Amino acid sequence: MIQRIQTFYLVIVALITGVLPFFLNLWIEVGGKEVYAQNEILVSVAFYASAVLAVIAILLYKKRQNQFVVNRLNIILNLFLLGFFVYRSLSLSGEAVVSEKGIGMLIPVFSIVFLVLANRAIKKDEDLVKSVDRLR
Repeated sequence: MIQRIQTFYLVIVALITGVLPFFLNLWIEVGGKEVYAQNEILVSVAFYASAVLAVIAILLYKKRQNQFVVNRLNIILNLFLLGFFVYRSLSLSGEAVVSEKGIGMLIPVFSIVFLVLANRAIKKDEDLVKSVDRLR
């Protein structure tokens, strides 16, 4: 059903990964130029893919196992994004002039947290359905 708590978590993930990366800077280059997700094509594609996977998971509310798998794929995608940001931040810190890391680098962390919460709620629903089927 649409009114379940995991749907709320997945809507938050869709909003976080679909909207915030384009308003919060990811990092600031040496010249003071702020870099957003739309400046990096692969990063913006990864953020949009994460938002689309969250929406797909919302639409799979009748198939809890498939919803769980789609959320895991989304977690893996966000882990790749986080790994890219960690690599990028480590390569930024070795410069002669200090570059700043932006708050946008934390977006995959927040989305992973909400995806894990959604998966826990999906698992709880699945266990509830199995326990009710056992009573019949």
